[in-house]
Amino acid sequence: MKETITFEDFTKVDLRIGTIIEVNDFPEARNPAYQLTIDFGDLGIKKSSAQITTLYTKEMLLDKQIIAVLNFPRKQIAKFMSECLVLGAVKEKDVYLLHPDTHVKNGTSVN
Repeated sequence: MKETITFEDFTKVDLRIGTIIEVNDFPEARNPAYQLTIDFGDLGIKKSSAQITTLYTKEMLLDKQIIAVLNFPRKQIAKFMSECLVLGAVKEKDVYLLHPDTHVKNGTSVN
């Protein structure tokens, strides 16, 4: 387990629901990855890089809802600017995306 945080620490993390609206290969990435464009409703469109190529095809990801952290600083990955962090559970080297069970309005907060 990691270091214990306070509830106040947790409330600083802005977790939101978004829908993947575009998926592109990312050949410049160090490890196999996709470039994702995600619709967060009223919060806008954001981009993210995700190393999820072993379990997901581009077709499987299109229109899929995900959970992401929106209040991290932007991060340069090769020639791509990642604007949010898509969340997933890691088992060995595979990443399983976290997502709602039913459709939720884009931009909805996750508590």
